[in-house]
Amino acid sequence: MSQQHFVGLDVSVKETAICVVDLRGEVVHFASVESHPVVISEHLQGLGIDFGRIGLEAGPLSSWFYAGLVEADLPAILVETRHMHAALSARINKTDRNDAQGIAQMMRVGLFKAVHVKTPASQQRRLLLISRKLLQRKAYDIENDLRGQLRTFGLKVGTVGTARFDARVRELVEDHSAIAAVVIPLLLARDALRTQLARLHKLLLEAVRVDPVCRLLMTAPGVGPVVALTYRTCVDNPARFGRSKCVGAHYGLTPRLYQSGEVSRTGRVSRCGDAMMRTALYEAALVLLTSPRGRWSSLKAWGMGVARRRGVQKAIVAVARKLAIVLHRMWRDGTQFRWSAGQTA
Repeated sequence: MSQQHFVGLDVSVKETAICVVDLRGEVVHFASVESHPVVISEHLQGLGIDFGRIGLEAGPLSSWFYAGLVEADLPAILVETRHMHAALSARINKTDRNDAQGIAQMMRVGLFKAVHVKTPASQQRRLLLISRKLLQRKAYDIENDLRGQLRTFGLKVGTVGTARFDARVRELVEDHSAIAAVVIPLLLARDALRTQLARLHKLLLEAVRVDPVCRLLMTAPGVGPVVALTYRTCVDNPARFGRSKCVGAHYGLTPRLYQSGEVSRTGRVSRCGDAMMRTALYEAALVLLTSPRGRWSSLKAWGMGVARRRGVQKAIVAVARKLAIVLHRMWRDGTQFRWSAGQTA
């Protein structure tokens, strides 16, 4: 039986450092090759040795690398960034060679936390969500900047909706040719952003309409198309979590705990994990608790009780955590939201 070896990959845009160690931790091979999964796979396979684990840090290129290594039948593992940083920070000199060797040693001793690699479909959904949010944020930036800049000249936009914003600003600058020469290009840019934002939002609605999981999640209060698709994308596979209660902690909605000797402190929520998911759950909880037109449910009753005891802000976070658990259970069991405690599945 051949001896297993362990590999660490320190990935950069142009080159990737490869370090191979044996069971005793001795470096048996080091190389620097082009940052491409095919090149790395062929290099490792050409060594003619048996690999136990091949580790690389989660990052922008990691999904592409991971997919290429797995396709080449290599035991690739994606390592959580915080764990990687903590393990490598003990080294005095930071170089690509040292980082690759440190990753290889982590693979050898099993001192790492593996990251779930999302499916290509989930990565495409995430691209849609991020791109839509980017255009929305830039359009808001232009509108807010225009409001502030026009106020300098005593021109107040006031309370107007998205549809009337353009006409209102043009009306204000109609008699100010110098100001209009600067403002009109910004309005045209905003109009282009809004047009493309509408296209992406339409794509999002079409994706949700044909996805049975999203339609199931939308039976829960406060969960609209954006929140449903975000949850679908971030969780990817409900089997990842052995218990539904783990979902809230995974996405940073549980308090930090510091305990040492006689000291025991509970802090604010950890905010670890995917910020996009955490934001979506918070917004859904906010709508659930504050919307006057929302249908009453046992979840809202529970949240209102928390609000009376602990305050509205803590109640929103608590409901967001509870909603993450409920949505996971709904998805795993294939059941719609139960609006009352006595409702049957």
